[in-house]
Amino acid sequence: MSELSQLKPTSLWQLFEKICSIPHPSKHEQKISLWIQSWATELGLDVKEDAVGNLFIKKPATSGMEDRQGIVLQAHMDMVPQKNNDTNHDFLVDPIRPYIVTESDGDWVTADGTTLGADNGVGLASALAVLASDDIAHGPLEVLVTIDEEAGMSGAFGLESGWLEGDILINTDSEQEGEVYMGCAGGIDGLATFALTFEDVPANYQGFNLSISGLKGGHSGVDIHTGRANANKLLTRFLLDASNDFDIRLTEFNGGSLRNAIPREANASFVVDKAQIEPLKTALSLYLSTIQANLAAIETDIDMLLISPEDFEQCWDSTTQSNILLALNACPNGVIRMSDDIEGIVETSLNLGVIQTRGNKLNALVLIRSLHDDGRAETQRTVQSVFELAGANVAFSGAYPGWKPNPDSAIMKTVSNTYQELFNKVPAVMVIHAGLECGLFKDAYPHWDMVSIGPTIKFPHSPDEKIEIATVEQYWQLLTAVLAKAPRK
Repeated sequence: MSELSQLKPTSLWQLFEKICSIPHPSKHEQKISLWIQSWATELGLDVKEDAVGNLFIKKPATSGMEDRQGIVLQAHMDMVPQKNNDTNHDFLVDPIRPYIVTESDGDWVTADGTTLGADNGVGLASALAVLASDDIAHGPLEVLVTIDEEAGMSGAFGLESGWLEGDILINTDSEQEGEVYMGCAGGIDGLATFALTFEDVPANYQGFNLSISGLKGGHSGVDIHTGRANANKLLTRFLLDASNDFDIRLTEFNGGSLRNAIPREANASFVVDKAQIEPLKTALSLYLSTIQANLAAIETDIDMLLISPEDFEQCWDSTTQSNILLALNACPNGVIRMSDDIEGIVETSLNLGVIQTRGNKLNALVLIRSLHDDGRAETQRTVQSVFELAGANVAFSGAYPGWKPNPDSAIMKTVSNTYQELFNKVPAVMVIHAGLECGLFKDAYPHWDMVSIGPTIKFPHSPDEKIEIATVEQYWQLLTAVLAKAPRK
């Protein structure tokens, strides 16, 4: 018997363990989709797939609940694929390896060296567990399982009207027990592309590779206000200073892997005059000590490693190098503005998520989030100005709207009141600084009354991701109680 199968609620945890066993990173959801369809068919449920790959599963109301409004439970089937450098894992083939860990603040489930996929695997498991149950009261029930939420929201973008009949949507993608979400930020991706100009490496220059690692990383929305360092920004800062003090010439720069994850690692290759190697090493040691001290309250494991690889034949010319480093250094990052309307909520943020050297081009990918379209547009203009002044080509894509809060939402009030009845405390009604799919659903189903709930998940989008076991049972109690209280038509 596995560890997870001993947890309560049993059906939810067993289904989550099955989900972990099936590879399902963003853009590669075929295996999990086929399993869900087969599983639903075996239960005798009506299951359909649309043109983009979203799944729709329908279950009739339990006896006596036929007159209730239809509820749609919604989850996404993909997960963020992140692993530690020393972890041997192929997300397209290998299963996630979850296990239980006891910490000072309770019992958690985490994964061995990779993201866990509790975001949104536990929400998906809860929806499937409701479908599989014979003793949960509910009205007409539908489950919507979308694709690609973490890497573009193409499933939500492609959702067509007419597939679903319900009037209420419960999104299961929130990550804090005790909070009920009634709104979320919108966002847009930005891509700055630099053309690289190369020249021969000068004589008597030695090649090096410099890496920074050990940062916490995390979700570029939920964790953006925590002060976690961005590996791309830290490495840029050192390279810029070093290029002013020493004759170093870059050959490559890569950092981060996802535009919606705070970069944990970055590396650059360069050459330097052999006469300046020892002073450069001294400067690097001083810089590492400085950032370790300055960030000690948050980043406890920062490390920088300088190694000497094979010599390089070509390097960037000085103008290319200067333009790129100045632009990356000037690019905004982190919290841009806090909300004036909702205390403690980030209004607008930016994550310099990925830097890639590809042949004769360097790409910088950013993700801008904002509760307001104007805040998003203003930050877009800033990013575009910074990179275009440095000679880059800038393009934006994948804009998605926020989910405007509705303080009169009936389902929000039902969830809030039910939570208070169950746990004798008032939940926090919140707006989340992340890209829930709810805002996109309004295009196809403008009449939907929506709410988002979930258990406590810490450090999503990073290999430190973990889910608090006790909160899963609380979330399950709340979800099933709300289903039983579905309003009459």
